[in-house]
Amino acid sequence: MAYIVRFRLLIRILGTSEELTTLQISVNAAILRDSGGTCVCSTNDGCTDDAVYLSCVSEVQRDLITTTASISALSSFLMGLLANLPVGMAPGLGLNAYFTYSVVGFHGSGFISYREALAAVFMEGWIFFILSLLGLRQWLARIMPQSLVMAVGAGIGLFIAFIGLSTGGLGVIGGDTTNFVGLGGCLAEDYLSADLPNYCGTRVLRNPTVWLGIFTGGILTVLLMLYRVKAAILIGIFVTSIISWPRSTAVTYFPHTDAGDAMFDFFKQVVTFWPLQRVGNALDYNYGNGKVWYALITFLYVDILDTTGTLYSMAKFAGLRDPVTLDFENSTIAYCVDAFSISMGALMGTSPVTAFVESATGISEGGKTGITAMVTGVGFFVSIFFAPIFASIPPWATGGALVIVGSLMIRNVREINWDYVGDAVPAFLTIIMIPLTYNIAYGVIAGVFSYVLINGTAWVFAKISGGRIVPPNYAASEAWVIPPGGIVPTWMKVLAGRRSSPINPSTDVPLQPRRSPSIDERSHTKGSMTEYDMRATSR
Repeated sequence: MAYIVRFRLLIRILGTSEELTTLQISVNAAILRDSGGTCVCSTNDGCTDDAVYLSCVSEVQRDLITTTASISALSSFLMGLLANLPVGMAPGLGLNAYFTYSVVGFHGSGFISYREALAAVFMEGWIFFILSLLGLRQWLARIMPQSLVMAVGAGIGLFIAFIGLSTGGLGVIGGDTTNFVGLGGCLAEDYLSADLPNYCGTRVLRNPTVWLGIFTGGILTVLLMLYRVKAAILIGIFVTSIISWPRSTAVTYFPHTDAGDAMFDFFKQVVTFWPLQRVGNALDYNYGNGKVWYALITFLYVDILDTTGTLYSMAKFAGLRDPVTLDFENSTIAYCVDAFSISMGALMGTSPVTAFVESATGISEGGKTGITAMVTGVGFFVSIFFAPIFASIPPWATGGALVIVGSLMIRNVREINWDYVGDAVPAFLTIIMIPLTYNIAYGVIAGVFSYVLINGTAWVFAKISGGRIVPPNYAASEAWVIPPGGIVPTWMKVLAGRRSSPINPSTDVPLQPRRSPSIDERSHTKGSMTEYDMRATSR
């Protein structure tokens, strides 16, 4: 009986890994192709009508499919083998959007080139490796205000959903010369002008691919998820793609053009190995450029919040996180694997690799050990040889999946402390600034600076007044303390001959898990001088 149960669990994990590999490979390649890769646009119009440039971009997308599958297979397998965690690894959907649209820019219109951005990611990986070995990365994540951590995840969810609704996905949202964004989905002849593609002058939402993506990639997928059908997102993507593959329809992904003919010829190969031709080892180590260091620094703190927060969330979901120290077993190894994978991914031409939130699907199916991640890695490896299929998935097939993933990530708002304005406003600014600025870093900056300014000012007033000037509902604020356990990682303690103990040596009393007051406790508790002094001391 035990073997039957294990076999059924393995089948569930295999089904989950197949869905995750399809989503990660197709969506990641679709987003990163918008950067243009190593293709060079000689004009300032984005080369949206340049057939030669677009053909080069198609080759970049094929490269990125091989890259995404390869680095995801390697990193997921290493995470399961070395760290024994049920967490899959792949280029992050939020990080690749930041890499593409905020750093490199659409078709290379950003402040640094694709090659320079890869060099920044490569250096970031090795800096993260050192920070992980020293325990600094884990410690920084543990001292972050939890409401801000949750807000970053929710903001990235909105960002991903916005991308899924825009021209890189369903095409529901287009440009507007007055309001910046508006309804899109019109045909090419209804654009305001040839210089403003996807700016609809009239007849919005008339493009049949928009409605195909909404109903088969969106509504159908949600209905399947509603009834808990396995691989619902996978089914939605492939149903939409299969309908888009015939060349004689109005929703075809292979129009009778030179680019369409080239894509269709590649699609007919079905199974093949596509070697890296344009993005492999394409780094430009131009570290003398100050903008490269700006990108590197932003990658660092965005990735700290993204990867670190995701790993801790997945460890908590799997019941592996210590309630006292807020750390989990093998955390140093896990972060070292992540850092190594970031640098290797840069050599292969992709954005930072991260633990992806869809790992929760495998955990919910019963995966609690590294076998889950290893099986996912095997699934990614098999996908390397099906590049023609993944390269032929149209953007309107993955747009609905992006919106659904965004709706899953927005659930983080439930964990934000909305009862205290000092926690709520910075969290809200983080959430709203990420999609509106099309930049994760700006949202993080807005949240952190507003948090420090608001709560720091209140703390200064309280100290100057001797605790007489305090917010009336200060007891409802989220407790911010440095969790026990210290900054020194476990491996250093072992080398030093130190033995960790669950008992606090200063008091000989077992440490209690850190928690914020419940909603009921906040509503029935009034702030007092003693309470404030205790909280201020911890801050």
